[in-house]
Amino acid sequence: MKKWYFDLSEFRPEVGFEFQFEGGDANKSYLHLCKVTEVIEGRKLTYSWRYDGYEGNSFVTWELFDENGKTRLKLTHAGLETFPESNPDLARKNFEMGWDEIIGKSLVNYLENKN
Repeated sequence: MKKWYFDLSEFRPEVGFEFQFEGGDANKSYLHLCKVTEVIEGRKLTYSWRYDGYEGNSFVTWELFDENGKTRLKLTHAGLETFPESNPDLARKNFEMGWDEIIGKSLVNYLENKN
């Protein structure tokens, strides 16, 4: 995951496993606090996503579907409305850009070049 997601010191797809990482931009970094809440091996992973020192809690769900021998990924990030509207860094458009970068570029690049 370090090669295409965030720099996690450790990650285990186990309900109750907690992990954290720093993320942001050149101006501000945020400590992300996450806890795995659901795992269906090979098919689904959900974890909470919140920020240290800020209100709000969201949930990120990764789902995999077999479609004619290929894998389709569906990512859902629910609960963004619980983050403070007064902080423009936590606006929906920033999450959309971030996930586009992670899934559309970093993950694709990793998968195309891993062999």
